[in-house]
Amino acid sequence: MGYRVINGKLHFTQDIAAAYGIQDSTNNVENSRQREISFKDTLKTEIDKANSFTISNHAAERLKSRNIVLSEKDMKNINSAINRADDRGCRESALLYKDTVLITSIKNRTVITALNKNADNDSVFTNIDSMVIV
Repeated sequence: MGYRVINGKLHFTQDIAAAYGIQDSTNNVENSRQREISFKDTLKTEIDKANSFTISNHAAERLKSRNIVLSEKDMKNINSAINRADDRGCRESALLYKDTVLITSIKNRTVITALNKNADNDSVFTNIDSMVIV
């Protein structure tokens, strides 16, 4: 279970299905058949990607344990940074936002982990192809 940020607001991933009116297919026999996906549904999904990203459980735990609090405005700024990195073709990126470093999978639009920029530990990041200063 993770968290999804849509238009700057944090949602549990399990609540996303309810928000979009998607029923659980395990409880409904009729939904066991393959559902046709319309162009409208596909377009809406692609448009929503530009306005949302996911915060992994690991990142959520790190944010909480390091007392990093992100407001709705912060979430929108981070989403904008992910969009900019995606436009440049980045895959794995370190986002420097205020005093926080967010290691992010741009391809999956997921924040993998978070830490304070001024932490006393010697942090070495590998497999990062870009850095975005927000």
